[in-house]
Amino acid sequence: MYYVDMPSAREIGDLNLVRSDAAVSIYLPTTPLSREVEASRINLGNLVKKAVSQLEASGFDKRRIVLLQEQFDDLLADDEFWSHQANSLAILATPESLRTYRMANKLGEIVEVSDRFHLKPLLRAITFPHVAHILALSENAVRLIEVSADMPAREVSVPDMPSDLTDVVGKATIKDYTGTGHRQGVQGHNSYLARYVRKINAVLRPVLMRSDRPLILATAKPLEALFRSLSSIPALPDTIAGNPEHLTDAELASAARPVLDAHYAEQIKDFHRLFEDRTGQNRTTTDISDAARLATFGGIDQLLIDIDSVVDGFVDDESGEVRFGSEPDAANYGIVDEIAGRALRTGARVMAVRKEDIPGHHDLAAISRYPI
Repeated sequence: MYYVDMPSAREIGDLNLVRSDAAVSIYLPTTPLSREVEASRINLGNLVKKAVSQLEASGFDKRRIVLLQEQFDDLLADDEFWSHQANSLAILATPESLRTYRMANKLGEIVEVSDRFHLKPLLRAITFPHVAHILALSENAVRLIEVSADMPAREVSVPDMPSDLTDVVGKATIKDYTGTGHRQGVQGHNSYLARYVRKINAVLRPVLMRSDRPLILATAKPLEALFRSLSSIPALPDTIAGNPEHLTDAELASAARPVLDAHYAEQIKDFHRLFEDRTGQNRTTTDISDAARLATFGGIDQLLIDIDSVVDGFVDDESGEVRFGSEPDAANYGIVDEIAGRALRTGARVMAVRKEDIPGHHDLAAISRYPI
């Protein structure tokens, strides 16, 4: 079992505001298999040594280094913590505090030391989280399944959810469409299906309106078309086709993966289409200095950032002016990371992606709220 505790986009924006004389960000691969976790603990110890070496090279106060080291020593000694892991671990530490986030996605080793945290890997984890709701819908059964990246799929209890079509229209009414009653043929049966879908929509709305998970339909064509035309709940365009009655929750979750992959790919395509359109209006940039100024003054509407690259330097808090660093040290930080944090705090949509997904394969691409 995975144990995942991820911050929200808003929390990541707030974490970007944290300032310290020593802010250490460490990311490392881990494993949910407790018998293999000792290697991760040893790896963390080596990564901590790298961070401490950077601080020592900068002449950092030795007493503050001891406080920082004590935080990591306590974490390394916590057997209970290490017995509950996922695929990656993020650690954000200062001499006064230490935060951990266990992630389902797989990350490589990263060590960053600065006056603020390095947050791009966390952004990647929440950009495409592989979570969803699945509505498995047929005439004979209906259920809502919750899909998570870290836990087994599970059925959600929905108050007043009908068990099937007859639960809504009654057995006698169902019999009518066969020709023994006053509503004969396909038209009559479709009207019963419409009542069924409207009932499902009514009971699902209070549950799904509080969720930011996309909805995936698992159903056959007649019910799919009715749901899309009658329900006020938006569903992804791709569907798990066919009758879902004999599919387990786990099988439905597996079938949802390619649907979610297509959804995320379409989001990137949407960005590219809008980026091309806004370029003609002077509302786009792939220049880090321009993006830093826009982010500082709340001018970014949407932002793609490369998850892998780190461009070291500084961004002025007041003007947004960029000074690039020649190499990483205990003073400078990831400029693109800082731009993302500032954009998040001003309501921008930020997605952490691979460089090949960014227009021109740059370190970032920004769509601004006004002409540059």
